Amino acid sequence: MSVAVHGEVHGGGVADHIHPEPQTFVRKYIFSIDHKIIGIQYIITSFVFMGLGGLLAELIRVQLMHHSGALVNPDTYNELYSIHGSTMVWLVIIPLLTGGFGNFVFPLQIGARDVAFPWLNMVSFWIFPPAGLMLYSSFLMGAPVAGWTEYPPMSLQGAAGTSMWAAAIFLIGVSSTMTGINFLVTLLKMRAPGMTFTRMPLFCWAQFATAPLLMIATTALGAALAALFIERQFGVPFFDPTKGGSPVLWQHMFWFYSHPAVYIMILPAFGMISEILPTFARKPIFGYKMIAFSSVAIALLGFMVWAHHMFTSGLAPWLQLPFMILTFFIAIPTGIKIFSWLTTLWGGKIQFSTAMLFAVGFIATFTFGGITGVFLAAVPFDLHAHGTYFIVAHLHYVLVGGSLMAILGGVHFWYPKMSGRMMNETLGKWTFWLFFIGFNGTFIPMHWLGLLGMPRRVATYDPQFQTWNIVATAFSFVMTAALLLFFINALYSLRNGRKAGPNPWNARTLEWQIPSPPPYYNFKHVPAVFAAPYDFAEPLPYRGLEGELDPSVPAPVPAGH
Repeated sequence: MSVAVHGEVHGGGVADHIHPEPQTFVRKYIFSIDHKIIGIQYIITSFVFMGLGGLLAELIRVQLMHHSGALVNPDTYNELYSIHGSTMVWLVIIPLLTGGFGNFVFPLQIGARDVAFPWLNMVSFWIFPPAGLMLYSSFLMGAPVAGWTEYPPMSLQGAAGTSMWAAAIFLIGVSSTMTGINFLVTLLKMRAPGMTFTRMPLFCWAQFATAPLLMIATTALGAALAALFIERQFGVPFFDPTKGGSPVLWQHMFWFYSHPAVYIMILPAFGMISEILPTFARKPIFGYKMIAFSSVAIALLGFMVWAHHMFTSGLAPWLQLPFMILTFFIAIPTGIKIFSWLTTLWGGKIQFSTAMLFAVGFIATFTFGGITGVFLAAVPFDLHAHGTYFIVAHLHYVLVGGSLMAILGGVHFWYPKMSGRMMNETLGKWTFWLFFIGFNGTFIPMHWLGLLGMPRRVATYDPQFQTWNIVATAFSFVMTAALLLFFINALYSLRNGRKAGPNPWNARTLEWQIPSPPPYYNFKHVPAVFAAPYDFAEPLPYRGLEGELDPSVPAPVPAGH
């Protein structure tokens, strides 16, 4: 058998790791080319930005506790929600799911010793923190005020910080594109012997479906951002209607990226849930192939529905109808996943660990957000609700009740593998219940406020909406307390948590068959795979793992040494 590794082909086996383990702190933990360290770097950096974005969110909620909005003036309020939305999309959710968990987990799950292009992986990460700092430095020169979508002509008239915003998001797009290329090549060329597509863990399928979105959709956003920057700095009239440009062109380019970006932010989360549920239900995942292929279907359909965000832009009625129908269709592969997950739970010997609680909570909240998405796919309903708080509620049910709920479950699930320590389960369960109650108490009232007519992106509002805004703000403090408890638990457990051992969950995918945390080279001997990993009634479907957990077996010598 010939196996391609890092661009070389070796008959009968897999090449040694292509670079020796670094010895200095800087090369080992700062400018690392180890996919596991890079994944942890992404996770830590994204959580730091989540703290900043969460602070902006609480300032927004405090502003809205009173109808007169006494905390900040309207211009500052516009800056707060614009940077908050940009932070959570581009600095938190996407890098956590792709750069973070994608880097750490999926190379281990396919039996690889690293990603295809380790140096490119390092560069991809180190573009990310400076871009985030650029985004927040826009406050020094007048931050963007047109929301995370930055629609022209408002974004053309904004302060100088809007150009900084465009440059920062462009750089993040470059990082995401490089990550997508790296992941796709790794998955196509570096799977362990016998790791066919129908034997891959479902998290790998999710990353496989996400990688082309990172590569293709991000280029549309990059072109739009470059055009906005050039127009603002050099006066080239791409989007200014007074000079022959078209503000609707921005919407087409932006949403051609940003609707697939919704799936960049949710497909890896689907993969996480598909790993957690069978592990703690102790039964095979139901409908493995349907879950896997539905991820690809979602990725393809994601490119065909962008204009449902533009029903209020003057889109011709004959164009509205096909986009509405295609949006209804995209609910089908998502529904396949949800029913498969529920069937996996049915009759299982369920262990309600913290990770499992977050996974079950994800199913509830994401399904609710998906149902309101079906409402908004209907043109008449969207025309009524588009500019209201109903949209804010729907978006947060998908990205917080969906993506972030899965991320929190994923941290509790893979934390032992990353650190070698267990997170405290009691604190974890308190985190879940506070988060679940706080989240629903914050965003359920926003559906009602939107249907009653409260507009989004306003610093002041009609007094009739004040009571429910007070309720939403109070519950947002509960959700914030949950996240603070989560960070305390993670930091405390890093030193004081119970030692995990290699496989505390008795899981079956490859990352759990090696020590925790994994060695630099991942596998002493790259295993052979002969079945899918989810049948708990069968022996482990791997050969060649002998000695992985035995410290007396020497590690492989790096190539050239």
